[in-house]
Amino acid sequence: MTLVAAIDWVAWALLAGRVVVIFAGLLVSVMLVIWIERKVVADMQLRVGPNRAGPAGILITLADGIKLFFKEGITPVTADRPVYLVAPLASMVPAMLAFAVIPFGTGVTLFHRRVPFQITDLNVGILWVLAMSSLAVYGVVLAGWSSGSNYPLLGAIRSSAQMISYEVGMSLGLVAVLLYSGTLTMSRIVAVQGRHFHVTGLGWLPKWNLFLQFPAFLIYMTAALAETNRPPFDLPEAETELVAGYHTEYSGIKFAMFYLAEYMHTITVSAVGVTLFLGGWHGPQFDVVAWLWPLLWFLVKLFVVIYVLVWVRATLPRFRYDRLMAFGWKFLIPAGLLWILVTAAAVELPKVYSNARAAIIIGAGTVAILALLWPLFTGPPRGVSVSRSRGTP
Repeated sequence: MTLVAAIDWVAWALLAGRVVVIFAGLLVSVMLVIWIERKVVADMQLRVGPNRAGPAGILITLADGIKLFFKEGITPVTADRPVYLVAPLASMVPAMLAFAVIPFGTGVTLFHRRVPFQITDLNVGILWVLAMSSLAVYGVVLAGWSSGSNYPLLGAIRSSAQMISYEVGMSLGLVAVLLYSGTLTMSRIVAVQGRHFHVTGLGWLPKWNLFLQFPAFLIYMTAALAETNRPPFDLPEAETELVAGYHTEYSGIKFAMFYLAEYMHTITVSAVGVTLFLGGWHGPQFDVVAWLWPLLWFLVKLFVVIYVLVWVRATLPRFRYDRLMAFGWKFLIPAGLLWILVTAAAVELPKVYSNARAAIIIGAGTVAILALLWPLFTGPPRGVSVSRSRGTP
């Protein structure tokens, strides 16, 4: 009995240590991502960027965090105080919990136990990520409503509409991957991508979902930008229109928590993209320190995805709000639904017909659907007459 209890305590201790290490690494990653973003954007704009507080300014985020921690927090007189104080936590906690199901390595052996590089491997892991991303909107909405000011309220309304709309598109992009992989478990989706193409000359190429589910990848990453309120979808915190959006009335450590939550969401959606589309931790393996190489490949892929997101921020201007909503409902969601049909047909039809015949059926069906639905989404904008849209005075 004593031995069983000791074994249980070892398991609980390893779990607690894994949680602490992963979340501490996530906080350090946020610091590095903010520094990378500042440096990359500065380089693209021919500026120097951070060059103080550590070598190449790498500790600038730590300095900002210390400053915000000791800065006086001001609560507006008109604010709903309990909700006003809870909102930053409601925004940050889901961002941290969403990372719990991400596998970022093969794991190590400690005390004769296998310790995975993942907090938990839920059999509905992808649904957990979607649930946490859904909860994140509460923090933004509560912050805007409880501040007692018009600008945060407008930012919260924008954010609720935008995040709910693009969450549908992101879910549709993920459904296609789940159909193709045949599982909801994150570790199994990574394992499925460990195969290679059985094609002459391409046997070295890994069978990542990026190659066979590229439209789903584009749908997911576009919706992920909107879900994290990053440019060009940063309407909830548009400085030129709403001062700073939903967190206008926040200062000090409470503002830092919103800032932290945004970048945690960015890292999480990038990690989900790496897991579902880029093979996760799969990569060339070596016998020396075998557990390190999967972790290294995961971090390299994560850096590439985050770099692309920063590149998009430095390149594209902000959407107008009506165009942002129209893009989500009139293009992204129909494209996601169409790709789900194509993926389902690609999975099931080869079981009945030959590959060539199945490809012809899928291609013909896709063209027919586009021909039928295209006129519905290409008419003149609402409120504009047909004569004016054709240039008639």
